Amino acid sequence: MEIDARDFLNSPPVKTVRFGGSVAETLAKHKQGDSSDYELLKHQLADPDIRDAQIINWLQEFRSSVTQLTKDHEQLIYTILRLPWVGRSQAVVEEYMAFLGNLVSAQTVYLCACLRMVVSHFTPKRVTICEAGVDISDSDDEDENLPRNFDQCHQALQLITRYVPSTSRFLMPILHENFPFIQKSSRTLECYVHNVLRVTVYIPSIRRDVLELIIGKMLKLDVSASRSDIEEAEENAVQNQRAKEPTEEGLFDMDEDMSADGPCRTTVMAHPVADRLDSLMAVLMAYIKDFCHINGSLSVERTKDLYRDLLSVFDKLILPTHASCHVQYLLFYLCSFRVALAEAFLDHLWKILQSPSQPAVLRQAAAGYLGSFLARAKFIPVLTVRGCLDLLLSWTHRYIDSQDSSGRQACCDISLHGPFYTACQAIFYTLIFRHRAMLEGNMKKGLEYLQSLNLERLVMCQLNPLKVCLPAVTSMFAAITRTYQVVFCYTIIERNNRHVLPVVRSSAGGDSVTTNTNPLDSFFPFDPYLLRRSGHLIEPLYQVWEELSDAELLPTKTGQQGSREDEDDFLCGETPQTEGIVGMTPSSYDSSLRSPSGVGSPPIGFQRP
Repeated sequence: MEIDARDFLNSPPVKTVRFGGSVAETLAKHKQGDSSDYELLKHQLADPDIRDAQIINWLQEFRSSVTQLTKDHEQLIYTILRLPWVGRSQAVVEEYMAFLGNLVSAQTVYLCACLRMVVSHFTPKRVTICEAGVDISDSDDEDENLPRNFDQCHQALQLITRYVPSTSRFLMPILHENFPFIQKSSRTLECYVHNVLRVTVYIPSIRRDVLELIIGKMLKLDVSASRSDIEEAEENAVQNQRAKEPTEEGLFDMDEDMSADGPCRTTVMAHPVADRLDSLMAVLMAYIKDFCHINGSLSVERTKDLYRDLLSVFDKLILPTHASCHVQYLLFYLCSFRVALAEAFLDHLWKILQSPSQPAVLRQAAAGYLGSFLARAKFIPVLTVRGCLDLLLSWTHRYIDSQDSSGRQACCDISLHGPFYTACQAIFYTLIFRHRAMLEGNMKKGLEYLQSLNLERLVMCQLNPLKVCLPAVTSMFAAITRTYQVVFCYTIIERNNRHVLPVVRSSAGGDSVTTNTNPLDSFFPFDPYLLRRSGHLIEPLYQVWEELSDAELLPTKTGQQGSREDEDDFLCGETPQTEGIVGMTPSSYDSSLRSPSGVGSPPIGFQRP
C-alpha cells in the first residue's frame, strides 16, 4: 500500500517518542544525586506540543510512583499540574483525574496546588492581542468547548472533595485569590462567578461564604457606577446612535425607526461598569431561581436556606453600603417567590430600625429599605403594607410620647432623632406610592384607615419631621393627604420655608439654592432598576411611579414647595404616558427645588429594551 507524502507528513506517529528512563528510575537516580533524567523529564512535560498518548503514558507511570512524589518533588508536581489536560480527549481527562485522586490521597501536601490548578480553569483561557503596541489581551470568548471544559473542572473538584473531605476549608481562600479583577471583561467575570456558584451545589457548606465573596465584588462595581453616570452614558449612546443614522429623505422614515425602542434593542449597557454588573446580576438571579426550584416547583426548604444566607450577607455588606443601586435587588427578587419571605424581610428591617442597640446609621438605612421595599414591591399585599404602617406609626407615636414626657423642649435635631425622622419619611414615602391601593375597592374604609393613623399628630409634633424629610417627599405627601383631607401640612411647610437654613450660590451659577436639600442623607435602595439584561426579571415585580391626577395636585399657596411644577418633578419621568423610570436618587434629592428640565428620566429607549 502506497502512502502519499502529504498523508505521511500530516499523520502523527503511532508510538510516542520519549527520552530518559521510566519515572520510577528517574526518581531513583534523582534521589542518588543524578538529576539529568529528572530535568529532562520536566522539560518533556512542559512541551507545549505534547501529545495525548504521551500525557497518558506519563500519568500512568506517575500514578504507580505517587508515594515517592513527596515535598522534595514540588517543581515536578507543579509541571504536571500545568499539563494542558482540560479540553483534551476523554482518555486524557480520565487519566488525569485518576492521577489527581491518587496524588491528593497519598500526598495531601499538594491539595492546595491541585485546587488552584482546577480553579484557574474557571475563566476562559487568555489570548494575547496586541494592537498598535498596546496589549488588549483578555479571555477567549469564542471557545465553543467552554461548557465541556468547565464540566471537566467540576468533575475534578468533586473527585478531590470525595478523597479529601476537608477540601472546603482550603477552597475559599483560593476562590478569593483567583477572583478576576473587576476591570476584566463581562465574559471573564460571568464565567468565574457562574463556576464558583456551581461549586456550592456539591459543596453547600461554603455557599454563604461564596455569596459574600461575589456580592462584595459586585458592590464595588455598583458603587463605582452611580445612577446618574449610567443614565448619562445611555442617553449619550442613544444620541450618538441617532447622529450616525442616514438622513436622506425617502430612504428611511427615521422618525418612525428611531422611536423609543429603536436605538437600544441591544442588551449591552453603554456604561462599561454597569455592563459588567448587569452580567453578574443576571447570573446571580438565574442561580437564585434554579436553586429555589426543583422541576419547576418552589422548594420551600431550599428557598429558606438561601434566604438565610443572603440575609446574612445583606446585614454584613449590603445594608452598610450607602450608594449601591442594584445589588440589593437580589433580595428583592428572592422575596418575590413567597409573600412569607417578603414579610420576613420586612420584619428583619423593622427589628433593626427599632433596636436601640443598633448604630443609628444602620437603623436609618433599615428605615430607607423598609419604606422603599413597601413602596416598590408589587408582590407585597395591601394587608401587609397596612400592618407595617401600623407598626411604624405606633413606634413614632411612642417616640413622640417619650419626648413629651421627658420634660425637655424637643427640637429638630437629626443627630439626636435620626431613626425617628427616617421612620417618618418611610411612612410618607409608602403612603405616596400605596395610598391608591389602600383606597381601591372601599374608599370609605380606606379613608377611615388613613385617618386612624393619626398622621396629624406626627406632622404637628415639635420634632417637625416635615422640615428634614426630602422636599419632594414632603411636597407629594402634603398634596395627597390634603386631597383626602387626612392631614393639612401646608401651614407647617410655609413656616419651615421661612426658617430655611442659610443659602449659598449654586456652583453652576444662577439662583442660590438651599444647602438643606437632603439633611437625612436619605437613600431609597429600590429606586428604579437601570440594568437591561437582568432588568426583565425585576420589571414585572416593580411598582413604577403613577402620576397623580389633577384633583390630587391642586395648586397651593406655598410657593417653593407646593407649586404644580415642583410636584410634577417628584420622580420626574415616571408617568404612564411614557413609562419612563427614574426615582428618588442621590442625583435628584433636590428635585423639588429645580425645574423639570434639571432632573430627567433616562432616555425612553434604554428603559425599555
